Amino acid sequence: MPGIPNLSLVEGAFEELARELAAYIDTLKGEGSSVSSDITPFLADSAKPDGKPTNKDTVLKKLVTGSSVLNNAPEREVQAAYNLLIHLISQAEEPDMYLPPVCKYLSSPITTSPHNGTGIALGILGTLFNTIQPDDETRYHVLLAIVELVKNSGNFETLQPQLKNLDSWVAEWELEPEDARKLYVAISNTAAASKESADSYTYLLKALRTTQDSPASSEAHSLSLKALHAALQNEKHFDFQDLTALDSIQALRKSEPTWSELLELFSSENYEDLQEFKEVNGSFFSDNKLDEDLLDRKMRLLTLASLAAHASQTRTLPFAQIAKALNIPSVDVEMWVIDCIRSGLVEGKLSQQKQEFLIHRSTYRSFGENQWREVASRLETWKSSLNNVLAVIRQQKEEFAKEKEAEANAPEPQPRNNYRQRLNRNTNAVAVEVE
Repeated sequence: MPGIPNLSLVEGAFEELARELAAYIDTLKGEGSSVSSDITPFLADSAKPDGKPTNKDTVLKKLVTGSSVLNNAPEREVQAAYNLLIHLISQAEEPDMYLPPVCKYLSSPITTSPHNGTGIALGILGTLFNTIQPDDETRYHVLLAIVELVKNSGNFETLQPQLKNLDSWVAEWELEPEDARKLYVAISNTAAASKESADSYTYLLKALRTTQDSPASSEAHSLSLKALHAALQNEKHFDFQDLTALDSIQALRKSEPTWSELLELFSSENYEDLQEFKEVNGSFFSDNKLDEDLLDRKMRLLTLASLAAHASQTRTLPFAQIAKALNIPSVDVEMWVIDCIRSGLVEGKLSQQKQEFLIHRSTYRSFGENQWREVASRLETWKSSLNNVLAVIRQQKEEFAKEKEAEANAPEPQPRNNYRQRLNRNTNAVAVEVE
């Protein structure tokens, strides 16, 4: 495995620098600290040619264990102290075994710098992450620490642009599903802490997909409910097929039938069905912290999208039909149609004169056998229309070719004398007669 490059220009042998860091740790810890004396027996003594070689692993274990105190160092010294520690770790045969605790320390508050501590820690971790080889799994531990720091600072936008590379990083590091899941959940929680609900749901779904080998496990069950709750509570999330396609979500049919039924409602049913669900299940919404008004609104918009999708033949929806299906006054129909258009579920034009909605495009909430048949029917119609157009073009080409052939085979016409030629002949004739 590739080692960690030096993060700063640090001069000196390992033994000298280890003693320097140990002395600094003892100073920070105060009376009773013995890191310096603990590492001395494992350091080579240059004064004794026959002395034992330095046991770097033992020295580093003691230094790393004592380095939790570096977060109490004066603000101006924190970065230099951590750089020295990381420089020493870089000289180990297996540096990745020492970095996880260091990353954990940096995820904790730097007590001497309440205002700049997060920035200092992110600077150290960011430099460390960028200098480790891209395919080195050590990067995983550094990234986890960065995510935790960003979560505590509530500054998700600083991390967001870098996450476009996350899937390629996970592939390069060849993470086990458990480790990948831990990372995705951490990012999801960080996004949620910054009120970035769309990003939070995206990474929660990635975490859930890592459980598909054991869809009935307790962790899969917990993540499934969390993802379902997040999808329902996100006012801009209308497509639930990303959930229904997962085995862990399907496993809720047995373990959580009420949640599963609610998901089916939002996947394919209408507003009236949701009201029946609420009557049967009493306080289910309040018990599970579901916003009833938000869910009613989402279901009305989804119901309108379904009406538009099913009106594929006439391509129009009367206002009266919309009002009845959504259980709203007729005067509110236009407002709901406009909201549905803004949500991206339908496209079309309102006609106040005809009291109808002319549909240009509609969204299918679920895409099954019936929808595939409709697509096949439309494709067949388009195919027939294109064949007709092609036949007309061929006929025109044939007629044009025949005209060209007829022109080519026609006899060449005799040249006609123009007025000036006839005039010249007449003048010559007169002249001859005079002579």
